[in-house]
Amino acid sequence: MANITIRNLDESLKGRLRMAAARHGHSMEEEVRIILRQALAPAEETRGLGSRIRQRFAEDGVALELVPRTDSPRPATFEE
Repeated sequence: MANITIRNLDESLKGRLRMAAARHGHSMEEEVRIILRQALAPAEETRGLGSRIRQRFAEDGVALELVPRTDSPRPATFEE
């Protein structure tokens, strides 16, 4: 494994890193490894809601009963 030295790290950033590591029960080195792994991980393709719905119902389909309309649509009014 490679070693990396980071110079001129801001003290407040180092303190936040130390606190995050303590909160997660890791050493600072392990915390940095986790942060780098997450930051540089390949982006997951996010599908939209419509695509997820289509995938869920594509195999079995869905049958919806269409209710017949008894009233005709009313025209829009633009009066105040």
